[in-house]
This record gives sequence, C-alpha cells and structure tokens, in this order.
Amino acid sequence: MKQGRPLITFVIALFAGALVLYFLVSLWKTFQDPFTTTYTYSYTLNDSIQTEGLIIRDEQVLSGSGGIVDVTRGEGEKVGVNQTVALIYRDDQARQSQEQQEALRLEITQLQYALGQGEDVSSAAKLNDDILNAMVSLRTASAQQDFSDLEDQVLEVKGKVLRREYTYSDELSAESLTTRLQELETQYQTLRNQSYSAITQVTAPTSGTFSTLVDGYEGLINSESAGNLTPQALQDLLNQNPAGDSAAVGKLISSDKWYFAAVVTQEEGERLEEFRMRALGDKTGNTKLILRFAGDFTQDISMTVEKVNQDGQGQAVVLLSSDRYLEQTTLLRRETAELIFNSRTGLRVPKSALRMVTTTSTDEETGETTETDTLGVYVVTAGRAEFKPVTILTEGDDFYVVQSVREDKKALRAGDEVIVQATGLYDGQLLLY
Repeated sequence: MKQGRPLITFVIALFAGALVLYFLVSLWKTFQDPFTTTYTYSYTLNDSIQTEGLIIRDEQVLSGSGGIVDVTRGEGEKVGVNQTVALIYRDDQARQSQEQQEALRLEITQLQYALGQGEDVSSAAKLNDDILNAMVSLRTASAQQDFSDLEDQVLEVKGKVLRREYTYSDELSAESLTTRLQELETQYQTLRNQSYSAITQVTAPTSGTFSTLVDGYEGLINSESAGNLTPQALQDLLNQNPAGDSAAVGKLISSDKWYFAAVVTQEEGERLEEFRMRALGDKTGNTKLILRFAGDFTQDISMTVEKVNQDGQGQAVVLLSSDRYLEQTTLLRRETAELIFNSRTGLRVPKSALRMVTTTSTDEETGETTETDTLGVYVVTAGRAEFKPVTILTEGDDFYVVQSVREDKKALRAGDEVIVQATGLYDGQLLLY
C-alpha cells in the first residue's frame, strides 16, 4: 500500500495540473477574445419560388421581300394601323436616294416651320427669348423622359433659329426662303418619282407594339393555347430551339396583355392555386404575385395568377399575366424567374445573437410578483452591453430578420454592433476588449 501512494499522488497532481492549465487557457481566451460581435444591416427575405418559364404574347411576324432592309421603328415602339415599320430598298442606289429624300424633307419641314412663325418680329430681344424658351422646354422634356412631342419641339427650336438668321441677315428674307422652299419641294418630288418602284414599305396590319426579335416561337404558342399547357408540353417548348423567319423585318405584338408560363412542383402548384383563389376573393385587387427575372431586366412586375394546371404526376404549370412593362420586355422569351409571394424587410441578425431576458416586477399595492420575458439582442454601446428588444419578422437557416420594438435611443438600427457570443451578459455591463 505504501508503494502505491506515490502513484496516486502523482495522478492527483496530474489532474490538478490539467485543471489549472485548462482554467488558465480559458481565462487567457476570455481576455483575448471576451465576446464575438457582428453588425446588423437591412435585409429583405422573400418567400418565393425559383423556376424557369416562357413569355407568351399574341404576335404577328412581318415579312419583307429581298433587298436592303431599313427598320424605321424602335424596339418596343407603339405603331398604328398602316403605319410604316420598315423600308426595303431594291439596291444601294435606292437607299441613297431615300436618304437624300429624308434630308430634303427635314429641310423643307424646317423652312415651313420658320415661315409659319409669322411675318412680324417686334424685336430681336423677343426672338432671342422665344429661342431660349423653346430650348428650355426641350431640355425639360428630355430630363423628364417625355418624348411624346420631341419632333415638334426640335423643329420649333430649329425654325426659330432659322427665322432669327434671316431676320438679322440682309441676304435672307421671307421671299428668298419661300423661293428656296419651292426649289426643295421640286427636288424632293423628282427624287420620289424616280425611286417610287425601288422602295417597298412594310406597314403594320394592325395597331400594336413593334419588336425586331423574331425567334420562331411566334407560331408555336399564343395567349389562347397558353391556357391549355401541360407541364410536359411547356417543357417541350422550353427544350426547343426554333428558328425565326429569315425574311422577317420584325413582328407586331397585337395585345397589351402578356403571359409568363412556368413549370413548378405539385406542392408549389397547390400553393399557387390557393394564392389564386385568395386573390379572386380580394375585392381590393391588391393580392398580386411578384415576378422578378434573373436577367438584365430587374424591375419587379405585379402579376395575376390566371391558371394552374396539375398533371397528377408531381408537376404543374402556372400561367401568370400582366398588362405592364410590355414595351420593356419585348426581347425576353425563355427566362429564369423568381415568383415572390411576399417579402419581409428588417434587420438581419444571427440566431445566436437573440436572447430572452426575464425581468421581475412587484406590485406595490398587492405585493404580487410577476415575471416578464423580453426578446432582444445585446449591442455594444460606448463600451457597455445595451439590451435592445426586438420582434422576429421571419427567419432563414442561420439568421432572423427582426424589427425593433422601440423607436427611441433603445431602438435597434442598421450598423449596430450586436454581440453574438458571450456569457453572463446583462444590460449596462462593462465590456473588456
């Protein structure tokens, strides 16, 4: 027994040394890194579905014969019935003749506008003021992105400048400008007669929105057949790579309403059907699904859930519609998109930062003691821990999106330094770095 005592003593000393070492290491870590913090920031969490789908419209391809094609309409531009959307020149000479005609027509229009300003100019100062006002109007319209009267505004500025020129010049007069106008009109008519058979106009058979993109889907799907799509039929369309008409100069979108059809799971389809029924019962019309494309077009679009077709085999097709942003989406077709049911915006904090603090209060009259649990986070403020109460809006995998309960100096704000890991925290505690 006496021989075993040194061994027992050694083992006890070894354990004691290990405990002391562990205590010293823990104490060192405490002083080196007493707590872990992070910063709050504004964050939006979407309740959404990721999917791939097809944009569907009522479209009519505009074809033209062989030659040099000059499209006269911009992408997404509105056109009326029988308005010209493109010119087809027989050869390069015909194209050059058309360019000369356009230059003459512009000069003729400017002269007509200048002569139509009136014969009497009371003073040079008044004419200068008119030019300045016309330029201000043009600048204002440009800043506001209002181009509805752009051509008239430009002609007004040019016409007034031209009138100012012949008002100050001894060589220019109303009579000389009238003579010049007659000469230009004669030249214009001569060129037009010479090139009449060499230029073909492509006109719009109906009013609509013009687009240069002809991808081959125009004859495969439209708004009428979209309502009968099955998941397999839509997937087949998405897998296709149809060729557009090589002779087409563009296409005309004949309706303002357009659709987005997407394949979703059966569970997602059931949820979308519930959303559609809820929207039908909403008399305010505010129940809309938000569509957000993953490409360059980043504008959120409010969509109506038109139909949900289940196939009974685990998939469904959802058909959404909108009458907005048609002009901006004419170049889109097969798109990856996010279908957003709702969004919650607040402050993002790690789940480990959230704490429940229990406070005890005693009623002075009855002596009754009550305990209150408050949810919140500890924030580093002037070297001390400050408790700020919050409510949870929603959650992700490892974080919460929260909202401050208070609006005074105790309110949690973006940029606050939140304590994520620490022990023994309390409000007002002095923090050692």
